[in-house]
Amino acid sequence: MPQATLPTYEAALAGLAQQDPRVIVMTAENRAPIRNLPGQLGSRFIDVGICEQTMIGAAAGLALRGRVPVVHALAAFLTMRAFEFIRTDVGIARLPVKLVGTVAGVLSEANGPTHQALEDIALMRGIPGMQVVCPANERELVEALPQVLASKAPCYVRYNASPAPVAHQPPFELGRAARLREGTDIAILTYGALVGEALQAAHLLGDQGVAVRVVNLRSLVPFDVTEALAACRECGVVVALEDHFHVGGLHSILAEHLLKARATAQVVSIAFAERWFQPALLPDVLDNEGLSANALSKRLLQLWQSRHAPAEATSQELRKL
Repeated sequence: MPQATLPTYEAALAGLAQQDPRVIVMTAENRAPIRNLPGQLGSRFIDVGICEQTMIGAAAGLALRGRVPVVHALAAFLTMRAFEFIRTDVGIARLPVKLVGTVAGVLSEANGPTHQALEDIALMRGIPGMQVVCPANERELVEALPQVLASKAPCYVRYNASPAPVAHQPPFELGRAARLREGTDIAILTYGALVGEALQAAHLLGDQGVAVRVVNLRSLVPFDVTEALAACRECGVVVALEDHFHVGGLHSILAEHLLKARATAQVVSIAFAERWFQPALLPDVLDNEGLSANALSKRLLQLWQSRHAPAEATSQELRKL
């Protein structure tokens, strides 16, 4: 049975704002996702210009007066340029300001390192009480929006308006992952823009007899510990796949929870290690960085085959990954 068509992010946000007069939409001259809202919201739409710190300070003031500000800016500038303001004005007071960062991770594609947010999750989850939501596509973004706005906590959202590559998964719930494909040979834990690539790679590997579980984590704070630990217990290898730096993102979160549970697993991190990516169109970025479905399937097939090689060969192959 086909799923009902959901509105765009802009339409969903407009609808929620019309239902709740507390919602204020703000931007630091980043109007692309919300270009039609000024005419609909009037004085409840505020563009501060290229002044991310000012926007966060104003949003905190509005939140102190009972409003629910939803602020928009390029993820790199929102989470880095305005970090102190987010930490001090929003985080310490735990105000329900909603931070929407656009073109995060590989979605920055043609931009250089100054505009590439590959450390945004590490920064935002380092603020006590901050929720972190990473939708895989616009459908998931729209489904998450009512819960994000209803939460009394501050929240960082990695904006993603990509077409939905996934037709069937549980309704969005903060802290609840979606298992998109079953398998016990390899588990891919991922989120955001790479969910579709992971799912395609799993299908390609399935054709070669490798059963790959794909888990869309959707929110990293709160984190679905149960689903993540189940993958670690039940699957031969767990791959933490993300368009973020190796440090501070999903790999770090998983390691923290494994340590807390006194559990061990063979975990392989596929992330950015020590550099930013070469600007290009998105398909080329994915290919160049080994993050496309084809590149991932080849890499994971090599990983799987190495597990069935003699012990010395296995050790050598894993070091290459």
